[in-house]
Amino acid sequence: MKEKKRVAVNLGWLAALLIVVALQTGCASIRGQQYHHFSTPTPLEDNQTLILGFLGGRESWDDASRGVRQLAKKIDAMNISQVHIETLENRKRDLAMELIHSSFDRNRDGHLDERERTTVRLIMYGHSLGGAAVVKLSHSLKDMGIPILLTVQIDSVGFMYDDHVIPSNVKRAANLYQLDGWLLVGEDEIVPQDPDKTQIIANLKFDYKDKEVDMSGVPWERRLLSVPHSKMDADPEVWSTVEHFILSEIDYMKPEMIAEEGVVVAGPEPRG
Repeated sequence: MKEKKRVAVNLGWLAALLIVVALQTGCASIRGQQYHHFSTPTPLEDNQTLILGFLGGRESWDDASRGVRQLAKKIDAMNISQVHIETLENRKRDLAMELIHSSFDRNRDGHLDERERTTVRLIMYGHSLGGAAVVKLSHSLKDMGIPILLTVQIDSVGFMYDDHVIPSNVKRAANLYQLDGWLLVGEDEIVPQDPDKTQIIANLKFDYKDKEVDMSGVPWERRLLSVPHSKMDADPEVWSTVEHFILSEIDYMKPEMIAEEGVVVAGPEPRG
């Protein structure tokens, strides 16, 4: 009898989790994102950087209410020379791979030769399932010998694959997360596959026990059972931090000292 009750409870939790994921992630169009939605001129010239942002759940690539898209629009509006930025649905990794290939196949012969691979300048960031997609795609790019300047995960949730081991083709990686959600929490520590090749520049914890975040632009279904996870997406401090990492990587601003391990306190007092 106890075993049956335990199974029923576990199934209940699983059902609740599936409902949360379905509700809080929004609804993309039936066809979803297509290659023609990209505006990046390809192939890119030498020394140009491609930045890819991956949205979470079933969110559409152009969902203006989400932090990934908002940051992309902000950086794009800066008109930074030699930089192109796009946002993608996290399940569109094949589409991202196509864009990467088109961007750096400078002689247009249909494949990336050694010189083209070694001159790739690529940055990727993502929230929730988008953060996990960044890691998954990074592993695929490693198999192709393609380097990545920087990856940034924001409350990364990897249901289907491991999102905490950063492959050796990534030069630098950062991780922002919260542990206050009762169903959805981010990866709390990323580690390098090869410490000699990858620098983990941050594992930053955000605390939402007491912090007030403006949720007026967040649909009710996203707040139903995943408030801290949704708060992180709506938190300006989070996206200011991500912006700092990206702009520092492309030398658009003077880098500041950021601890490799730290706690970003969202409430009035630090947590122990």
